[in-house]
Amino acid sequence: MDLYEYQGKQFFARFGIPVSAGDVARTPDEAVAVAERIGYPVVVKAQVQVGGRGKAGGIKLAGDKDEVRTHATSILGMDIKGHAVELVWIEVASDIAEEYYASFTLDRSAKSYLGMLSAQGGVEIETVADENPDAIAKIWVDPVDGLDEATARAWVEAAKLNPVATEGAVNILLSLYRAYIEGDADLVEINPLILTPDGRVHALDAKVTLDGNSTFRHPDYEQYDETQVRDERETHAHEKGLQYVGLEGSVGVIANGAGLAMSTVDVVNQVGGSPANFLDIGGGSNAAVMAGALEVINNDPKVRSIFINIFGGITKGEEVANGIIEALARVSINSPIVIRLDGTNADEGRALLEPHLSDTLLMAPDMLSAARTAVALAGGKQ
Repeated sequence: MDLYEYQGKQFFARFGIPVSAGDVARTPDEAVAVAERIGYPVVVKAQVQVGGRGKAGGIKLAGDKDEVRTHATSILGMDIKGHAVELVWIEVASDIAEEYYASFTLDRSAKSYLGMLSAQGGVEIETVADENPDAIAKIWVDPVDGLDEATARAWVEAAKLNPVATEGAVNILLSLYRAYIEGDADLVEINPLILTPDGRVHALDAKVTLDGNSTFRHPDYEQYDETQVRDERETHAHEKGLQYVGLEGSVGVIANGAGLAMSTVDVVNQVGGSPANFLDIGGGSNAAVMAGALEVINNDPKVRSIFINIFGGITKGEEVANGIIEALARVSINSPIVIRLDGTNADEGRALLEPHLSDTLLMAPDMLSAARTAVALAGGKQ
């Protein structure tokens, strides 16, 4: 779950990370009311889950209520990279001496948490990585050991932050790590992390992605789920409890397991096709789940073929096959389907599917050939 900036700052504040005082507003009148309450000057910031707000005119400084009203009026309703601005965040303006960057995420290949810290903040970290990779100090944190103060202090020194910022930066990094772990986050990022002229360090922005699978530990995360930006397909899939991400291609993808779903998307690209989605049905390949998945994909007008890629594990092949057969009886499909079924009792499953095969329901022996067939049915390489 990707949080808006204001949600990210509220999330950070729970863990003692200093952020600018402010509040959200949906109308110019509300924006003025917030500004009057927190005091001038203020910054009016568009709330969208995309970068480039400043360049698009979505961040403005205001010194009085007339300027707040003018900026809020122009920003609300603005389109920023396809995202309509429905909220603005009004916060106390900060004097900035220096800008830094700090983040934690997961490095899957290293099986560790990756922390990145740079004295070059305020710009995209990808730009820094391309132009001056040595400007990013990285650490890998063992999940068992965690992050201690000595490591955080050495990390700050390695990043060559202003010595004046050391104590504040160390404290924030320790709190940011705690927010990452205890908050079940996939990413926590502060860009910029600022040093003020009087030597204070605090978060001027907040980018937070939370693990949606952790909501059973965090019932309050439902508030974040309600504000997620989803297109019509993703909304439909979410209502059915499916792990779905809409893409722009023509080959619909259904797989059981996130890893297999990602691999399926990759192999469709590899053979020259274009996936229409990522859809993980998890371990449940029963008729209800499969019917829901087919219905979601079937409602995407760009889909020209559907690739069902199932590897039976605990769920056996014959159960998967029966689920597919029953689902096809429930949903009228507009596009041809290619099935790859492997794993536990795959032979039994394929035998059950055999009598139902046709020009629009095909079976392939392996993932690569199934992907090629699905791509060909969708109109060939794109």
